[in-house]
Amino acid sequence: MKAFQIKKNGEPLEQVELEKPTAVGNEILVKTIACGVCHSDVHIHDGYFDLGGGAQLPTPAADLSMGHEIYGEVVAIGDTASDVSIGEKFVVYPWIGCGECEDCLSGNEHYCGPTTNKNLGITENGGYGEFVLVPDKKYLFSAGDTPDELAGSYACRGLTAYSAIQKANIKEGQNSVVIVGAGGMGLLAVKIIQAVYSINPIVVDIDDAKLEIAKSLGASHVVNSSSPEEAMMKIFEITGGATSVIDFVGAAPAFEFAYNLFGLRRGGTYVLVGLLGGQTTIQLPMVTLTARSILGSYVGSLSEMGELMELVSSGKIDPTPVEVRNISESNEVLEGMRCGKVNGIVCFTHD
Repeated sequence: MKAFQIKKNGEPLEQVELEKPTAVGNEILVKTIACGVCHSDVHIHDGYFDLGGGAQLPTPAADLSMGHEIYGEVVAIGDTASDVSIGEKFVVYPWIGCGECEDCLSGNEHYCGPTTNKNLGITENGGYGEFVLVPDKKYLFSAGDTPDELAGSYACRGLTAYSAIQKANIKEGQNSVVIVGAGGMGLLAVKIIQAVYSINPIVVDIDDAKLEIAKSLGASHVVNSSSPEEAMMKIFEITGGATSVIDFVGAAPAFEFAYNLFGLRRGGTYVLVGLLGGQTTIQLPMVTLTARSILGSYVGSLSEMGELMELVSSGKIDPTPVEVRNISESNEVLEGMRCGKVNGIVCFTHD
């Protein structure tokens, strides 16, 4: 089978021919229909996360087919697999753990350690290859009538947005929810918040083209934060101070801007999701005096995936547009994403 793999971090992906996997036991072999391109792919390709101050968290990944937002068709099943048929199409939950550690046994398989997990497209070959081996039917979810090119994006960006939204202390009718970052995850978050809480959030970014997309998808207001003080004042005028902020950027300037959106309002919740990188400082007394919660949110659990895909398959989350590119353009797309030149959601398809 054809796959595009990292041979050396930071260098272009290479097209290779691999042996087609064989499904045994409970395993299911899925043929990739479409695979979303997540910004995490850029970090994995680069080989590190930026921790600020010159420090890096290594993510070495030689001989890896990336791609963890997989939508595909079942083409083979192992001899003990059940409740699944050839030809069915599913979104694949990629955050697969060892199945034996405390996190896995408590339902937080996505927290399984970096040396023990079997995450598809992260530590195991994923959707940048034509076929993906899934260890069990429980990791497969129907997407209903969702367009093929969008479906896989719910396995990471959609799931991550959903889990972060659940942590953000949002209430129906709230007009003070702010999303920082109008990339693919931020755009999916707009649609999910609308579906779950019947509200239209405020969306902030430094790119007017991305903000236009957010506005077209139903954001109540869009604010360009290139001039942070002006943007902050505009949001204060709208909200009187944010109550829930979800940061899908995760860079130091974004954090410093977003954290200040609460003003002196007490009880706010800041959920940090993005991994762009860097470091910052916090005035510690202000955390106490404003009774503020700062939470990190990492992808989402298998049970949260079930909740999200129930909303998706029942048609309660409106679809967002997707740009479809061939996997042969993977290096071009990754470079565009690295430079911030990719607007909206992109997926790869195979010939």
